Amino acid sequence: MPDRDFHDTPPLGKEPGRARGTERSTELEREGERRRRRAQFLRDLAEARELRDRVQPRRAKAARLRHAMRMRTFRW
Repeated sequence: MPDRDFHDTPPLGKEPGRARGTERSTELEREGERRRRRAQFLRDLAEARELRDRVQPRRAKAARLRHAMRMRTFRW
């Protein structure tokens, strides 16, 4: 079999058998997967905060009061 000539090679960035639409759908799937992982992480974080607040009620109350004070003194 003879060596391929440079005219037989596809242009850079164009893979044979891969349509342009599949690249976009792959990108959207990756973005969707990233959003699902982020949503799961935020749910887990909120659950951990609730658990910590139940286990340490005094610390949670102090944190709420500090947050309320910051909100009252914040200037828009």
